[in-house]
Amino acid sequence: MLLEHMRKWMLLLLPRLSAPFLVLCLATLGACGGGGGSAGTPGPVTPPSATTGSLTVTATGLPSGVNAAMRVTGPNNYLQDLTQTQTLTGLAPGSYNVAATAVTSGNTTYTPSPASQSAVVSAGATANATVAYGSPALTLALSTVATNLDNPTWLSAPPGDTRLFVTERAGRVRIIQNGAVLSTPFLDISARVLTEGEGGLLSLAFDPQYARNGYVYLYYTDPQRNIVVERFTTGASANIADPTSGLEIISIPHPTFTNHFGGLVSFGPDGYLYVGTGDGGGAGDPQGNAQNLNSLLGKLLRIDVSLSVPAESYAIPGSNPFVNMSGRRPEIWAYGLRNPWRYAFDGNQLYLSDVGQDRREEVNIADNRQGGQNYGWNVMEGTLCYNTASCNQAGLTLPAFEYDHGSNDANGCSITGGFVYRGRALPELAGRYFYSDFCTGFLKSFSATGAGIVEQRDWNLPDIGRVVSFGQDAEGELYLVAASGTIHKIGRNGTQ
Repeated sequence: MLLEHMRKWMLLLLPRLSAPFLVLCLATLGACGGGGGSAGTPGPVTPPSATTGSLTVTATGLPSGVNAAMRVTGPNNYLQDLTQTQTLTGLAPGSYNVAATAVTSGNTTYTPSPASQSAVVSAGATANATVAYGSPALTLALSTVATNLDNPTWLSAPPGDTRLFVTERAGRVRIIQNGAVLSTPFLDISARVLTEGEGGLLSLAFDPQYARNGYVYLYYTDPQRNIVVERFTTGASANIADPTSGLEIISIPHPTFTNHFGGLVSFGPDGYLYVGTGDGGGAGDPQGNAQNLNSLLGKLLRIDVSLSVPAESYAIPGSNPFVNMSGRRPEIWAYGLRNPWRYAFDGNQLYLSDVGQDRREEVNIADNRQGGQNYGWNVMEGTLCYNTASCNQAGLTLPAFEYDHGSNDANGCSITGGFVYRGRALPELAGRYFYSDFCTGFLKSFSATGAGIVEQRDWNLPDIGRVVSFGQDAEGELYLVAASGTIHKIGRNGTQ
């Protein structure tokens, strides 16, 4: 009714209205409809068309921490330099050029492919361009660092120090400085050391606060065949320790056999001191030490030496798995080991190699924040039941990696565990674990991932001879310690 009255009113006014105003009024009334009908439904709103696009440039093949070198050019004098994968937005439609140049890290040059490519950007869309960096196939070589050492067993260095410290089995610690072996030993404890069987001075470890306190810890066997860890202090000269400063940290009886002394003392990332002991010797662990939680043999021990004094040479970390448990030694961090010949930490990961009996050599990998692992000996040898067709494997931690001796020990017979490479000279090798074998002298590596062991490689070096141990300097570079008395440094093949 209201609309009808309005129409009549407008008709009365028609003679007095101007033409433009009349058109506007009629159009307004028409939009409202008539006769009491409902209002019309608005049509769809069309968004404005996109006027720009995007370009994703992806760089692959470079080690972590190495930047790419890529330049993007295009319409309207567009220029953008990129060092990593990135998506560029708000680009005017047209053809863009992605040019990449080689980058060098350490001694390695990474070459891009393709070096130049075009990508067409369309409005409202994302184009893609990939630059794949690559380097020549890496091969390794050994360089001689020292010769004529007397049965070297271990090599290490204090943090931030350019010197190399080498233990000799007879009981001496030698220093290699500026490419030469110093004539005066850093320390000589020969009178305390028994070299019978597999015994001797087997390793050393520098205190995490060595620069402040001068403490160094030695692992050796004494004349009673005990496994001893003893702390000494560096004297007035940085190249000579005080032989009268010894503080015995721990002594572990090993009375029956002359093999399987273990041999490594090392500080973990948690600041505690770890000690890897053998099972006491004899084929098959006849005394059952490895599975006996009241014995310190066949174990990885973990103790706190931060406040060591003669009255209390070590304390037990409260997080050790067997604290306050009757019949179980609280020093034990892990057990079920035959002869752990070297272990290493990589962040919170523990890589622990264990020498097998007759069939298998193994590497165990675990998160070192969790203790109490039973690595299986003498129930298992690697993933094989030892001397039985079947065995109860409940609660055992099986090796992450193993290899069989093969016919006539063709593949090896005694693993020499190494380190995960974290040096700077060979960035392509970051994260790879290196190991050898005393019987075959190879150099091999693998990478451990969530999906398992990958990238296994034999580096096909000339026969190194009997590899007693690996070593690591303060920069994270790796060395091989040969029974012949030679120290080799692992490096890039200079012919590449």
